[in-house]
Amino acid sequence: MVQDVPAVFEGTVEVDETYLGGQWKNKRHAVKCRHSQAKRGRGTTKQPVFGILCRSGKVWAELIDGVEAKQLEPKILKQVKQGSIVCSDTWRGYTGIAAKGYVHRLVNHGKGQYADAKGNHINGLEGFWGYLKRKLSAKGGIRKKHLPLYLGEYVWRYNHRTMDFKEQETYLIKTSYQYIRSE
Repeated sequence: MVQDVPAVFEGTVEVDETYLGGQWKNKRHAVKCRHSQAKRGRGTTKQPVFGILCRSGKVWAELIDGVEAKQLEPKILKQVKQGSIVCSDTWRGYTGIAAKGYVHRLVNHGKGQYADAKGNHINGLEGFWGYLKRKLSAKGGIRKKHLPLYLGEYVWRYNHRTMDFKEQETYLIKTSYQYIRSE
């Protein structure tokens, strides 16, 4: 499932980051004792995740160590074809993308801007983050070591959401068989 994503995205793509790790009120006592207060967003102790969504509907997401430019730029350079339009928020980790050969469009969430008149937005990827967090919260909590597997599964499910269950099952079995034969 993890390997069944497009190798390179092109056209108009959205890039964004989010954090996974549950609500502060649900954390274990030992975790609460180590960290004096809950911090939301950047600077939190939660696991950062970076994602890219092509406007055609496919998404790619990966756990990352940090959300600075040195972690984000290599992911964009690897997954997005140069010359593509990259839509992002105004986080400093995305500055410099235009110098790397991309057309960079920004939305400023801090000023209440979530889309502009030219169709620049990251609402598709924000929708995927909502889908992912709802699915993970329904599990009632998962171990951090299993997070990459769940992330891969839900990226795959999102990318194949137009198929009915039987088509997904057939496709997954066929893909698994091809993967086993190639090893």
